[in-house]
Amino acid sequence: MRYKAPIIDHQVGIKCYCTDFGGVGGAIKQQTKDFYVVEIIDPSVLGKLTEHQDENHKFPLYVLEKSNIDSNHAVEKIKERYGIQLRVLGIKDAKADTLQYATTNKLKKFKREIRTSQVSLSLKGFTSRPISKSILLGNQFSIVIRTNQSMDAQQFKRELKHIANFYGLQRFGSRRAVTHLVGKEIVSRNYKRAVELLLSYTTHYDSATNKEIREKSQDPRNYPGLVRSMPKGMDIERHLMYAALDGKDDIIALRTIPINIRRLFVQAYQSYIFNLCLSEVLLAGQDILEGKQGDLCFEVEGPLKFGKVRRFDPTSDSECNTVPAVSLAGYAYQAREGRFESVTTSLLKSEGIVSKDFYIKEMQELSTRGGYRQAQLCATNFSMDGMDPLAVSFSLPSGSYATTLLREIMKPLDPIKSGF
Repeated sequence: MRYKAPIIDHQVGIKCYCTDFGGVGGAIKQQTKDFYVVEIIDPSVLGKLTEHQDENHKFPLYVLEKSNIDSNHAVEKIKERYGIQLRVLGIKDAKADTLQYATTNKLKKFKREIRTSQVSLSLKGFTSRPISKSILLGNQFSIVIRTNQSMDAQQFKRELKHIANFYGLQRFGSRRAVTHLVGKEIVSRNYKRAVELLLSYTTHYDSATNKEIREKSQDPRNYPGLVRSMPKGMDIERHLMYAALDGKDDIIALRTIPINIRRLFVQAYQSYIFNLCLSEVLLAGQDILEGKQGDLCFEVEGPLKFGKVRRFDPTSDSECNTVPAVSLAGYAYQAREGRFESVTTSLLKSEGIVSKDFYIKEMQELSTRGGYRQAQLCATNFSMDGMDPLAVSFSLPSGSYATTLLREIMKPLDPIKSGF
């Protein structure tokens, strides 16, 4: 770990690199087509689809293709324009061409195909039961890195398995990494401060116009003028200001934010604790590739499929059949003897947070139970080709971030300027 992590990585809990690979520099997402993502779902679901709706196959399964728009806004636009409330399996950001799956609870008078300048929705078939996130195994990525440096693919492949499963910058708002800060204030029951952060928190990546708006947002007397001049992308801020102008309290104001976005705040804080935990373990020189006495682990059922979580057995388990599991902070979190849990418990104490704080009585829809996440980034099917640009492809399990692997390839000095 001879390379220092950039400041913005530190801000979201990523304090180190995991490989000694030199890095090729360059940039990603210079064009939307440079970042292509295809969801991988359980093949048994596709095998049981029917072309026509019948008594036993009522639930539509759609293929949603989008470009230059994130999943949340794509779903909102389809609802506004066509009255269809879609539910997607995974959230994809705007700077990518993506193919993903979606469903709806509307079982009658549904459209078979929708096309706009940014979105294509087509009916794939019908399932016997509503689909859930459990059928999403992972994602296949095809990415262009625009760099004039060559890459020693074999050297990187040797280090690939040592990469930690950090949550990427997108989880925290990328250039405006604020979601975890908002999440901590919600968990701490400081709803007023959560609203203030959403309105006024700024970074040096903000444009001059946005900085001016956020500075003015610190004074509620400016709200009437600001809501009329806000850029289109500041929809959350607009919701909050209208709520304040209507005399609503901070909890009601926060609830004007769409639920799928609102939940991300507490989840981002949970992710921040996870990143800090992995960073501390790695910086202490510990190996995350194989479990140790007292650790929890996932049973490996396939390249992108993990089974139950149990105690690691050093007499029979190895990296071939298990992957170390990290307990996520939440109201069901319990301090255990494992090395990851001891670090997480210490981190929560330093943050002034206890497990039960993640059960939010005033906003129960934001309560977060916890769970488990792989310590290792379990990438498969890695390949690369060419130079200037460099084409990279690989598969990752559901919930893992492509940018976590890309940062190890590129070692960017400024991730945001490099397209992260």
